[in-house]
Amino acid sequence: MKPIVILGIFVADTAYRAARQPRLGETVLGQGFALGPGGKGSNQSVAAAMASSGAGGRVHFITRLGRDDFAALARATWEKAGVRPEVTEDPESYTGAAFIFLEAATGNNAIIVAPGAAARISAADVEARAGLIRGAAAFVTQLEQPVEAALRGLQIAREAGVTTILNPAPAADLPDGMLALCDYLTPNETEAGMLTGIPVADLASAEKAADALLARGVGAVVITLGANGALYRDAARSVHVPAISAGPVVETTGAGDAFNGGFAVALGEGREVIEAVRFGCATAGISVTRAGAAASMPARAEIEALLARSR
Repeated sequence: MKPIVILGIFVADTAYRAARQPRLGETVLGQGFALGPGGKGSNQSVAAAMASSGAGGRVHFITRLGRDDFAALARATWEKAGVRPEVTEDPESYTGAAFIFLEAATGNNAIIVAPGAAARISAADVEARAGLIRGAAAFVTQLEQPVEAALRGLQIAREAGVTTILNPAPAADLPDGMLALCDYLTPNETEAGMLTGIPVADLASAEKAADALLARGVGAVVITLGANGALYRDAARSVHVPAISAGPVVETTGAGDAFNGGFAVALGEGREVIEAVRFGCATAGISVTRAGAAASMPARAEIEALLARSR
């Protein structure tokens, strides 16, 4: 099978659980701490590798790392999940890190990312892997690394007829024509609102935001809606795919990445797009029942079992 190629960043997640966020100048006592692998691109790569049907090494991840302990954490994470690293080492910088606040009562999060070496990912880094991208079943990227690198990856993939997925997170101003390179755009409610100026509060407003994105050249839009599942919309149809629950929510960190990884795998396997959205929802539904980001990504057998139970 053709590979899934993902461009993005790795950061080491430092997660702090507390009753609430501190105000400026204030210190609050935490209820827990964890250090683990993160970064949207890395998380999506782990999710995709775990969700793949036993094809070890099918998921390739393009990124930059420093030469430090956090880089060793990255490589160990990818080896365990079966991700093939396509890494440019950058000894002049550091491997990125993230501060994650977790609200103890709800599991909701707030995040600060310092991408370090990954902030120096360039179009040249992507060009060096052009052959890999051209041979992919799907190319996935986000907006945590420089936009120029994401744009070049989408251009290479589109020119080769490779399915392109842009997860516009965090939301940012995009160059003219970039959205037209996307077969699928996968924002959450907040990102869809920021990209369009249309606040997304329900399915009706999600459809309006999706229409605004379609008007800018996107092939299809999948707006992830948290506990309400996802909305798929293209020029011909609009389909609401409900969330697929796997149990009580522990935390939502990485849920969007789980969705995108699962969605990319399902598309790469040739599944019909609504089935691919359901596969992504099942992947995310399991991930939120566990702590952590990469650590929460489910195996293929778990996803298939949840889908079977939910039908």
